[in-house]
Amino acid sequence: MASITRTDTTGGRRYVVNYREPDGRQRRKTLHRKADADTFAATMEADKARGSYVDPDAGRMTFKRFATDWLAAQTFDETSREIVERQLRLHAFPALGSEQLRKIQPSTIQAWLRGLDVASTNYKKMIFGHVSSVFRAAVDDERIMKNPCKAASVRPPKAELRRVTPWTGERVMAVLDAMADRYRITATLAAGLGLRQGEVFGLAVEDVDFLRGSVKVLRQVRLHSDGRLEFRKPKSGKERSIPLPATIRDALAAHLTAHPARLVTLPDEGAKAKVTSLELVVSTHDGEALRRNNYNRQVWAPALKAVGVESGRDNGMHALRHYYASVLLDAGESIKAVSEYLGHSDAGFTLRTYTHLMPASDERTRKAVDDAFSRYNAVTSASG
Repeated sequence: MASITRTDTTGGRRYVVNYREPDGRQRRKTLHRKADADTFAATMEADKARGSYVDPDAGRMTFKRFATDWLAAQTFDETSREIVERQLRLHAFPALGSEQLRKIQPSTIQAWLRGLDVASTNYKKMIFGHVSSVFRAAVDDERIMKNPCKAASVRPPKAELRRVTPWTGERVMAVLDAMADRYRITATLAAGLGLRQGEVFGLAVEDVDFLRGSVKVLRQVRLHSDGRLEFRKPKSGKERSIPLPATIRDALAAHLTAHPARLVTLPDEGAKAKVTSLELVVSTHDGEALRRNNYNRQVWAPALKAVGVESGRDNGMHALRHYYASVLLDAGESIKAVSEYLGHSDAGFTLRTYTHLMPASDERTRKAVDDAFSRYNAVTSASG
């Protein structure tokens, strides 16, 4: 059991709590008030009895130091690591970084959230999620007892529900027509196969089975913040196979005839020594892989301007994936299939994103029930 001894010094009266940790190590803590010493001693013994003891000194580490160590230990891909690091550095460390973990209370988190100045609610929710993950790891490491982000008094940012409004077919074709001939295939592949931008840039001739009518999506070209390009697996590591429609097949064949594939060599999966050489479907005039920033500025933006489409978040190249999804759903394709073709890791995400685009089922429901009862009535009448 913990014991308390009083000491009188020139600096005033002190109370020393002597106690043992669960592993038997002797510890002590000095406090100014007897009431505080009694509370501390009782809390230590109660925590040991409940099995929830946390070393009171373990939480002295600052949030920034612990978060930095936490991030270094994660198994994120390099791109995700850069995103999380930037979010913590820009939006969490200025307010929370110098604070000791043990001193960050739910009220601290709520105040930080109120002052978090970001435009998108979804982005704010993402930042909050990463900060909460850091505190969850601190709890697991027994540096603090509770995650302050999980307190009832903390109101997490709510996701902003944004309804996807797909481009019309007329707009898609107008943008394709406005693009330079060499790069028109990029938009064709995005709208006709639902590929992400980086997946379009990373598509190799060997990935296309012209005979069987299928395309394998095995990689993407990723641009690092320091300007390096590399081949990486698709988002979430989800490789997939997509049906190749005849119109897209023919457009792809015509493109390769006019602009033969070029052999491009890039580092593979962030490995320093490993490189991969592939004949990419699309490349620059100099035979290099496309860079996202250059493409958006020099190819995509001028095409939008030429047809009077405003640049912005909703009109990035990703809009062509939404168009692809809307075409499939309008044709009656299942959410499961659309999710597979788009490379989503969760069909539920696909459903939440595109459910409002699914054709109304009222008439199909009426017809299905009428057909079933008509068959039943016909059999009943015949037997009667």
